[in-house]
Amino acid sequence: MTYTLRSALIPVEDGYATVDVQIEGDRIAAIGAGLPTVGTAIDAENKLLLPGFVNGHAHSVQFWQRGLIPQLPLELWLADVMDTSPTALEQTYLGALGTAIGTLLSGGTCVMDHLYVIAGHEVESVAAAARAYKEIGIRAFIAPLIQDMPFVAGYPEGLKTLPHQPYQQSTADILALMETIVTELHEPEAGIQIAVGPTGFHRCTDALFEGCRDLSDRHNLCRHIHLLETRSQKMLAQERYGGSAVKHLQEIGFLDHRTSLAHSIWLDDADIAILAETKSTVVHNALSNLRLGSGIAPVLKYLAAGVNVAFGCDGAASNDGQDLLEAIKIGSLLHNVTDPDYKHWITPRKAVEMAAIGGFTGVNLADQVGSLTVGKQADLVLYDLKNLSLLPRTDPIKLLVLGRPNAAVDSVWVRGKRVIADGTIQTVEVDRFSQTVFNYSKGYSKPQYKTIHQVEAHYRRVMGLTECGDSVVD
Repeated sequence: MTYTLRSALIPVEDGYATVDVQIEGDRIAAIGAGLPTVGTAIDAENKLLLPGFVNGHAHSVQFWQRGLIPQLPLELWLADVMDTSPTALEQTYLGALGTAIGTLLSGGTCVMDHLYVIAGHEVESVAAAARAYKEIGIRAFIAPLIQDMPFVAGYPEGLKTLPHQPYQQSTADILALMETIVTELHEPEAGIQIAVGPTGFHRCTDALFEGCRDLSDRHNLCRHIHLLETRSQKMLAQERYGGSAVKHLQEIGFLDHRTSLAHSIWLDDADIAILAETKSTVVHNALSNLRLGSGIAPVLKYLAAGVNVAFGCDGAASNDGQDLLEAIKIGSLLHNVTDPDYKHWITPRKAVEMAAIGGFTGVNLADQVGSLTVGKQADLVLYDLKNLSLLPRTDPIKLLVLGRPNAAVDSVWVRGKRVIADGTIQTVEVDRFSQTVFNYSKGYSKPQYKTIHQVEAHYRRVMGLTECGDSVVD
């Protein structure tokens, strides 16, 4: 399809400019004033045009756990997540669809889905998520969440103290599964890419990391993991490596320009220097970090050191939504209290840059998409500046980032295809989706949490917390 966007407002260095934008096929063909109309004319007057953002870290299946898990630290929260994870492939499909809908309606055109797969149905799980993403038209990176160590390995002294069985799959079998998933489902030309996604050093052996590294090298895949999300993981790194987990990942060759690292909270200056040297990306998930009490990532230090930073919503079990604009707002303003020098704070324009080109840098596509540049792929979002949440007419980007935009997205193009028009998703029936989800969930009953009772006392002991009574299960 070919489009001409008439009189769109775009940011320029000294403010804003009103321009026309031509989209031909999947590319931005021209940007300028008074361009001839080609293809379908789109009235973009009183609308702000920005590149699409990237939801740099999500767990789509957690869509089903929104509002479900109590407020707990990550290590205990995850026990409850395990006990309530969906096991039906249709829920995997619907979870991806729900994640995509939330991302698109908040300015995102791409998602990195660190996908929980159903044991014994790993390939089918990825296929179900890929089908959802292709149907709705969002650009997606799917990183099946894999590990080869048991759950208790994620706790300091866990393997030594807590009862456990060896992980149910061997490292070789997991890597063979990943090879199959890549062979069958990696479709960059369709906007669907497979990434390697070891959950993190806390539940993965070096052999798994090295196998994923080699798979990434063979197929030029992105690499995506959790990194030092909690103080407990910092303690575990000291126990396991005698020092820095970041340095260890560098030594085994896992960190490079294709690597994105979710959370990255408990790093020191030497770790930050390694991320800058290896050109790795940090994905900042401020909302989930706050909900889980994990800490505040040193994002201003990352930016000062030249580390690329993107934004993510994380899964809806630790965020309870997929509103990317909300994640960007909190992820920006949070750092005003970490540095008294206001000249270091993240401005709204910087936040937009991090969400767009920073996000696409994190998935190794910055040369192809992520800015309003002729020749780049057309991942574009129009925001309605007459929307009540973006009024009065002051500074549009400040309102977008610092305010509380509500249904402000007018149109979205992904790879040149218009997937939202007049605020309505064109590719799937959202009302039908909502009814399906409602039907699934109307028989809700209170979960029976079990795993937390097996690990909570150990967690409190190693973290130096006081003795507890009953577990928190809500």
